[in-house]
Amino acid sequence: MRRWIGPAALAVVLALTGCGGSEEPQGSPGAAEEVDGADGVIEGNGAAVERPTCPFTPERASELVGRTMNADGNCLFRDGNGVAILTITLASEVAGQATYDYSREQAGKRFERVSEVDKGDQGYLATGGTEAEAVVISKAGAYTVQISSFHDDAAANEALLRKLVDAIPA
Repeated sequence: MRRWIGPAALAVVLALTGCGGSEEPQGSPGAAEEVDGADGVIEGNGAAVERPTCPFTPERASELVGRTMNADGNCLFRDGNGVAILTITLASEVAGQATYDYSREQAGKRFERVSEVDKGDQGYLATGGTEAEAVVISKAGAYTVQISSFHDDAAANEALLRKLVDAIPA
């Protein structure tokens, strides 16, 4: 009996941790989908879903916001003073639709005002005193645009955010 306890315990541990099997877990690259990180294309079960590329260069971001913006990551721009921030989070249309209701609900709790945005298939614009957020979902993909510390006024943040949203391909 004692001889079987060690191997049985090891089998339980391996089963619980997913080790020792030859099958890949579902949801991991290779199981039902293949991820090509170079162009952002995810192919799964015969369907192709594309994540868009960043719609702005530092020069274009600077032009739109009216101050010099430096690239500080993938679609992350900061002004030269390290205060104002423009971030655009990119996702596929499917991913954007999956999280839209929750994002909009949270925006209603975080910001002073939430309104519809007239761009793409679905979207909202949320503004507050020093920050604002917009979500645009279209066939081109899903874009979450966030600005922080550009203005101390919700109306000015809304105007800037609308200008940025208008420049997004959708």
